[in-house]
Order: sequence, then structure tokens, then C-alpha cells
Amino acid sequence: MNALTITLGTVGALLSLVCWYVFIRGGLRMFNIVRLGQPAPDRWRPIVPRFKQMLVEFLAHTKMVKFRTVGWAHWLVMIGFMLGFIVWFEAYGQTFNPEFHWPIVGNTAAYHLIDELLGLGTVIGITTLIIIRQLNHPRKPERQSRFAGSGFKAAYFVEAVVLIEGLGMVFVKAGKIATYGHANPYTDFFTMRLAELLPANSNMVSIFALIKLMSGMIWLYIVGSRINWGVAWHRFTAFPNIYFKRMDDGTVALGPAKPMMSGGKVLEMEEADPDVDAFGAGKIEDFSWKGWLDFTTCTECGRCQSQCPAWNTGKPLSPKLLIMSLRDHSHAKAPYLLAGGKKDMAGDEVGLVDSEGNVDQAKLDAIPQAARDEADRKLVADAIEGGIIDPEVLWSCTTCGACVEQCPVDIEHVDHIIDMRRYQVLIESEFPSELAGLFKNLENKGNPWGQNSKDRLNWINEMDFDIPVFGQDADSFQDYEYLFWVGCAGAYEDRAKKTTKAVAELLATAGVKFMVLGADETCTGDSARRAGNEFLFQQLAMQNIETLNNVFDGVEQSKRKIVVTCAHCFNALGNEYPQVGGDYEVVHHTQLLNRLVRQKKLIPVASVSQDITYHDPCYLGRHNKVYDAPRELMAASGSNLKEMPRHGERSMCCGAGGARMWMEENIGKRINIDRVDEALATNPKKIATGCPFCRVMLTDGVTARQEGGAHEGVEVVDVAQLMLESITRVESSVLGENIKVIPRERTPEEKLATENAAEVEEAERIAPVEEPAEAKSAPAAPAPKAGGGLKMKGLAKAPGAKAPGSAAPADSADAEPAAKPKGLGMAGGKAPGGKGLQMKGKAPGAKAAAPAPADTPASTEAPATAEASESTPSVKPKGLAVKSGFKKPGAKAPGKPAAEATTASAPAQETPDAPAESASAATESKPTVQPKGLAVKSGFKKPGAKAPGKPAAEAPVSEAPAAEAPKAEAPTAEAPVAEATASEAPATEAAAESKPTVQPKGLAVKSGFKKPGARTPGAASAPAATPAEPEKAEPEKAEPTPEAETSVADAPAAEAPETEAPKAEASDTAGESDGRTPPKPKAGGLGFAPGAKVPGRRK
Repeated sequence: MNALTITLGTVGALLSLVCWYVFIRGGLRMFNIVRLGQPAPDRWRPIVPRFKQMLVEFLAHTKMVKFRTVGWAHWLVMIGFMLGFIVWFEAYGQTFNPEFHWPIVGNTAAYHLIDELLGLGTVIGITTLIIIRQLNHPRKPERQSRFAGSGFKAAYFVEAVVLIEGLGMVFVKAGKIATYGHANPYTDFFTMRLAELLPANSNMVSIFALIKLMSGMIWLYIVGSRINWGVAWHRFTAFPNIYFKRMDDGTVALGPAKPMMSGGKVLEMEEADPDVDAFGAGKIEDFSWKGWLDFTTCTECGRCQSQCPAWNTGKPLSPKLLIMSLRDHSHAKAPYLLAGGKKDMAGDEVGLVDSEGNVDQAKLDAIPQAARDEADRKLVADAIEGGIIDPEVLWSCTTCGACVEQCPVDIEHVDHIIDMRRYQVLIESEFPSELAGLFKNLENKGNPWGQNSKDRLNWINEMDFDIPVFGQDADSFQDYEYLFWVGCAGAYEDRAKKTTKAVAELLATAGVKFMVLGADETCTGDSARRAGNEFLFQQLAMQNIETLNNVFDGVEQSKRKIVVTCAHCFNALGNEYPQVGGDYEVVHHTQLLNRLVRQKKLIPVASVSQDITYHDPCYLGRHNKVYDAPRELMAASGSNLKEMPRHGERSMCCGAGGARMWMEENIGKRINIDRVDEALATNPKKIATGCPFCRVMLTDGVTARQEGGAHEGVEVVDVAQLMLESITRVESSVLGENIKVIPRERTPEEKLATENAAEVEEAERIAPVEEPAEAKSAPAAPAPKAGGGLKMKGLAKAPGAKAPGSAAPADSADAEPAAKPKGLGMAGGKAPGGKGLQMKGKAPGAKAAAPAPADTPASTEAPATAEASESTPSVKPKGLAVKSGFKKPGAKAPGKPAAEATTASAPAQETPDAPAESASAATESKPTVQPKGLAVKSGFKKPGAKAPGKPAAEAPVSEAPAAEAPKAEAPTAEAPVAEATASEAPATEAAAESKPTVQPKGLAVKSGFKKPGARTPGAASAPAATPAEPEKAEPEKAEPTPEAETSVADAPAAEAPETEAPKAEASDTAGESDGRTPPKPKAGGLGFAPGAKVPGRRK
């Protein structure tokens, strides 16, 4: 120790105090910023599995090694950084005393070996990474570089510091050997050779130690003052980000979508309040703190970008750039949020206000102007409007999960994208116009193509053997093994129907007892959820759960098995339905068929013997890790598998996920064309897959390439078809016998339990329900007044009950015109009938139905239906605010009250009814309140639904009781004209006293909310005091559609003929019956104006 070394040591110690202060202050600031996110209490437990997974990913580098060279190089740098701290802190003593070493262990052979390996490993690793970055630098065409858009200044700084640290460890040790000797060839094998080149100088050792120390101090200072440098901070934030990943079983955040959260809890639509709850992410503070941690942790490595199908085909979406944009915005807006700033949905300041609610200007002025400007920016808007994320970026995502799969620090890109879509759909109503047709078809018809539910049975009629349908051929799942979930594509789309038939024949050949749901099936809602329409997804899911629990009633949990052919249905039923109460064992058809081959129940005898490449569906592969079963099935069939370069977990998306199946691609190269080019490069005879969406996209791509005369004869098939080719086909009579179920003799206990259950159900069905005393005498409640915002809470009606305000007294005020809806008005959208709603022409090949009649016969010619004299009071709905009487999943469906029994066979003359024209003339309709927010009219509708019609008119009254009877809301504009023909619609006898209207909760589902796919309830007939001479209305000349032939039993009890139907409705009905193109939309759903704004287009 001398004057020079003391000076060097003192300078190093003093400067390090400043650097450590800046670094710690930056870390605390980052911690406070991350806390600005919404609560996420589900991220902490279970502790042991989460901690174990964090250690595995850290030590084994399981994510990094997917890029092999980068994997081992980064591992060396990581270990050098973590353990190098021990050697680095030793430099404090070495600046004062060149001979300094840690007491006890510092002079041992083990410590010297560790020092040697850490120094060399750090230098080798960082040098490799520097070379890789330069070889992939975007100075070449940007689309070929995963580093395009990354911050090179931060990356170069970090790489330089790490290199200096590694060299510092090596040279300090070599200098000590050169000065003091004591080299060991086993522990100092490199530094002893380097020491031969250095002079023996003790001051040199202190200088080397100071350089090593100060390089680290500079790193602490720079990084501490730039907390948005994820490439540096990920050394600290990656550990908690891995620990707090969404899936506590160690898998990535794929499979089930993240539920819509608000305040740290799963948002229940019944209690949703837009003034309090966050419907998705409309502002940066709507993301959870885990989301903010994701933004901060991003290393800008670009692995996600290199795998993204949108980015690689010229779309504006880069998962890396999206996360970086959210990170920069969150840190720029943080001063405003930390100061207590907050804006409401209208953009008005509600956080920094005084006791009277006025803006506290003094507090606002204390916030930097840049932060206040950042707070005024929209999260999703185009560049002209100053948005953070461009709509084209948001809607280009296919949710394939390639970004999440590749991210080395477990960032959950797809979750954040879906959350932003939810806000755009549910609040802003800003989404691609094609989705309006999708939402409308899903709600009205229960499938994306808008086909009739009865057509789900068409493929069965094309089979050579009988397939049991639940409710028709079998009333119980007892003795069956599997429920075959056919899916929308499998039932309607011609190419997918081939897969359905092949699977059905293979299961029958193997003797698997299975049944199908037929017309009772409804879309699982996958596309609705990925498109951001969480409300519609939950409605579809709850309806399907009710149906499935009815099928599996009395079946033990382990035997509730479903087999599906659609990868999207597979993911929804198996991963997402448990979130809303539906827990079943779901297998993909490739898994089940492969199992049957192993069990020798399917024996391939004729080898396919063709070169076939296989495309991994994203929702089967990456989302559910099913990679081996399809390939093993192909091998069993004798196929010669030729893999594409991108396969398995790196498989390229076909472009159909994320509801992109129903949207057009107008930017860059089509994703399916890019994937087909890769497949055709293997020169296959066939392209196999395991998903109907993939099959549609790949077939379209092959067809496009074959139009140029290349690759003639290449066919896209499902794996099941290959297996069917390889087995010995069985006679149809044998197939029918194979799946025929012979009911076993029930035990006395089972018989007794069935009889008791039937008695209880019958007693509940016929038991009269007494009305509260006040309900019997009180007049109908007035319509509730609509409030601001979404105002779902308190505005909704009880599911199945009459719409609030639909019952108006006879002496009500003059009607006001219906207010124009706001909120989900889809401003800037395409007009109905535009090309945007054609959904890419992927309609099934079903024949178009006959045109619908333009008008209906007079309602006075219809038969009658009796209505109860006293109805029960409506109750507050639970759960997702679905239709009246919606039972809890797993419970038996309640029987209908006796008073609601239809009397379709009763002659019309036995129940006199007033003429519709005179009834409408005598009654004045109730005032219509102006909706706000989500355009929640009285009788709230979901996205894509038709607008509710005007209330039905009342007939002139001659008796007081009749005048007090409230009338039911009649959605005349909504009911299909074909269903309103007088030959099938019963009239109703007015009740003497009606149940009181209860102010409901939830999302204000409209009166008589129908399940998706069912027909809309017709208007209730006007109550009549005295019989009247019916007036004949001139019927239209149009032919009725097959839809009009549905029996009265299929229609709701309250359904009645309409006096006059708008002619525009007839054309819409005709459009819906066309299976090739989706119907043209009308204003409906959550108050949509026709169409929707195309992303990127200004209003």
C-alpha cells in the first residue's frame, strides 16, 4: 500500500457511493412505477412450484437454448455477472492493497479456479453475443433482422461494460501472478501464460482493479438513471417476471386466455360498472402490475419479432415493438399517475381535484408538461391522433403464441393484445368491420357462418350408417364413451365435413360408443373471445355448459369425455370452459385415434406411401403441446413425413387464429400463402393438418399457387383421412352395430333415484307460486332512467323477464322517437352490405335456402296461446345475466310452469283477439330513454344482435283490469319474418294481472333474451277486452323459407305474430339463409351502427 494506491482506493470508494445511490433510487422508482398497475393477487401462489420453475429457467436456460449459439453464450455471461460480483467487490480492497484477497477462501485453489473460469467465460460469452448482434444488424434489410427497432445505444453500452468486467477479472489475476508469482497450472492455466507478458508492478494491479471497479460503477449510474433500459435491467427483473408468470405449472401464458380482470378479480358481467371496472385495457393503468413488469423487463432481443407471422409477412405488428411502446408510454406517464392524476372515460380530470370537484391547477402545474401530454394520448389510435398502438398493429395479431413461446423472460404478449381488443370492442366499438358480421352470426345463429342450427345434422344424413344424436336417438349419455363435438366448421364447411365423416367412421370402426349433439351444438366462442368480445364468449360458453351438463347429468366426472376435431374448440372446451364452470375431459381426435391404434382397435393395413408434410395448428401445438400424436398417427398410416423448416413449437401460423379467419389481409403478403410456400418447398403429395381453420387457410393458399400451374395435384387433408385410407373399410351395417348402445339393466337403487328425481321435478313444475301482496296490487313499474357511461349496473333486466319500462300504462305520455345509440356505435364503420362483412368468403358450401317472404299475413289469422292469469315476480339474475330460468351448470333444467304450456292445437276462434291495426292505433308507446356509454338501450343487446323493436301496441280497453296489464316488449324489428307467419304463430290471451317489473342487474340483456342460435321471441299479443272482427291483411307474395316450417314447440311460449314487419327485415332474412356469404348486418348488438371503423381509418 502506498500513496498512489490509497488515492486510487479513496477515489473508487467515494465515486461508488454516488453510483450506488443513483442505482438504488432508480430501482425504487421502478418498483413504485410497476405498482401503478392493477392488482394481480393470483400471481403469488403456489410459492414452491413457482420458485422451482424460476430456478429451472435460470440455471438450465430452458428458454435461451432454443437459439443454440446464443443460449450457451448468454449462460456464460449470466453466470459471470451473478458470481462475478464476488470478484468484483474484491476490487475495493485491491485498489488499496494489491495483495488483498478475501479472508479464508480467497487464497484457496477452488477460489482461484472459479476466478479463472468466470473471467474467461464472461469474455468468451460476451464476445460471441457481440458478433451475433453485428451479423444480424438491421443495416441489412430490416425485415430479416430480429434487432430491427431495438435500442443499440443501450445494447452497446451493456456489452462494453460486460466485456471490460471480464477482462478486468482476467488482468487483475494475471497482474498479481506477474508481481507475486504463486501460479498453479491447474487453476491458473490461462492467466499464468498472460502474466508472462506483463511486468511485475504492484501499482499496475491496483490500476487494473480500479478499472474493473469503475466500469461497474459507471454501469450502476447509467442504468439507475435510465430505468426503461430493459436490456440492462432484465438482469434483476427477469427473476420476478418468471416467478409471477400466469401459469403456475411452469408453462407459458398460452392455452386459456387470461380472464377479463378488474381490481384484481375476475370481472362478473352481472355486476360490471364502467365507472369502476376496467373492461379490458383502455389506458396504460388498466394493465396489471404484472403487465407493467413485462414492459420493464423486455430485453429487446427480438426473438418474438423473428417468429411473428404478421411481422414476417409485412404487417406493422412486432410483438417487441408493441411491448417497447407500452414501456415507454408507461414510464413517460408515470409522473402524472404517481401524482394522483386520473381521467374518466370522457377524458376529464377526476384525480387531481379539490373538495368541490374542481381541477386543482396547482397540483397539475407541478407535474412535468411531458407527463401531462403523455396522459392525454390514447392507448389505441392511429398516428394522426397521437395513439400509442396503431389499430392495424392491434388487429394484425393471430394470437398464435409464437412470441410468448420464444420470449426468454416470459412476457405475455397475447394477454395484453386481447385486453386491448376487449376495450376497443366493448367500450369504444372500434374494430374491423368484418367482425360485425361475425358477432351478429354468433349471437343470432350460434355459428360464424350464420347457418341454421338444423343444418348441423346434414353431414349425418350423408353417412351410410346411423349416428346417435342426443335428444333424438338417445336421452342419456349412460353407456356411451365419448361425446363427439363436431364444431361449426365440421358441421357446415365442406372441407371440414370430410374430417368429421372420417373421424366418425374411424371411431365406429374401432367400436367406440359415441354420440353427437346435433342442432343443440353452439359455437364455443373462441373467435369472439380472441376478437375481444368477452361478453359474447361468456354467453356462448354458459349456454354450452348448460347443454353439456344436461348431457352428462348423472355421469361421474371421470367419464365426462369429449372428442373434438377443431383445435380451437379443443382449447376452449378443455382450457377455458373450466374458468366459467365447465370441467370435462377433452381430447383431440388425433390423440384418441392414436390411442386406438396403440390399442390395436384400428389396424392400418394399406400404407399411404406418400411424401406428406405436416402443419402444426397453433392451438393444438404451441397452446396445448400436442406435437407427437398427429405425427405418430401419420407414421402408423404409412406416410413419409417431410418436415418443414418451421415445425413443432416454431411452427408458422396459417393466419386464421385471433379471429383473423373472418378478417381480410390488406397489408403485406398473406400469411397462409407464406406458409403454403414453405410447405410446397418440401415437394409433398399432400399437406396434412389437424384443424379445420388451418385446412381452410392452407387449401386457399394451395389453390392460389396452383392457379399459376405449379404443384398440381397437391391436396390438403386432415390426419384422420390418412388413417382412414390405411385401414380396411367396414360395411356400414357393421359400423352402425359397433356404436349401437344396448341399455343395461339398471339397479334398483338407480331406478328409485330416477323416480324420486322425476317426482320432485314434476312437483316443482306444477307448484303454484304466490306473488307478494304488493306485487298483486301495484301497477307496472316505470321504465328506469338511463344514466351516463355504460350504466350496465342497475339498468339491465332480469334474464327472461320483461324489459324495464316495457309495460306502459294505458294513459302514458306521447311517445318520443328512439334515441340514437352511442358507445358501441361503430363510428366510421362500413355500411351494411359492404364488402367488409363478407368475411373472406369462407362460407360453407351449403345450398342457399329459399328467399324469405317480404311481409307476413295478418296476425288475426293466427292460432292462440294461453297466458297465465298471474305471473311470478321476476327475480334478480345471477352469473352472466343470461336468460330466465338459466340453471346452474350441473343442475337439472327447471320444468316450465303449467301456465306457460302452448296450445298450438287450439283453434283460433276459441280465443278472440283484437285486430292488430286497431290495437296499434289505440295505444301510445312509452318514451324511449337515450342510451349512453355502450349504447345500453332498455333491453341491452350483445354485440352483433339486432336492435329491439318497438313495444307492441295495446288494444282499446273497456275494463279496468285490462288497462292495468303491462304489455310485453315486442322486438318486431328483430324477429325473422319467416318465423312470423300466421300459420304457425299462436296468439296470446292477456293476463288479468302481470308480474311487477324488477330493476335488474348485469349487462341489461334484452327482454326474453334468446340463446345464440335460437329464434328471437316474437311480440306478445295485445290484451283485448272484447272480441273483435279480424281485419285481413294482404300477405306478401314471397315464398316462405324452410326456417318458417319450424314447429311451434321450438318457439318461446310468448311468441306471437306481428302485425307488420319492415320490408328491410325480409331481405335480411333471405341473406341469412344463404350459406355462402354471411348476412348483411343491421344496427344491433351493443348498439352498433352498421359496420365498424377499419383500423387506421379516421372517423
